[in-house]
Amino acid sequence: MNKKYNHYKLTLEHVYSPANEDLHRRVEVVFDNHDNLFSIIDLMQQKDLFGDMGQSTEFAIGLKMFGEVMLKNKDNALFEEFMPAFKDFMKKLKSSN
Repeated sequence: MNKKYNHYKLTLEHVYSPANEDLHRRVEVVFDNHDNLFSIIDLMQQKDLFGDMGQSTEFAIGLKMFGEVMLKNKDNALFEEFMPAFKDFMKKLKSSN
């Protein structure tokens, strides 16, 4: 864990399966992020880009977790073509409402 970063623990529980499949075990992940994720969630909920607070929260968490992994692995060939588009996307998002 980087002491300069915020530390988080995310717990994911599978609570329902429409196909009556066995529910998966709970997964917990501990991770760092340079941003205060709760501030980002609040900002996305205020922007209300999707007309749904739950989706705003999902979007904020998913985007920030993905973005942080990409930043930590910026030299990985997997992100080579995607990085410029992601930067443009983030600029557009930050300039929206």
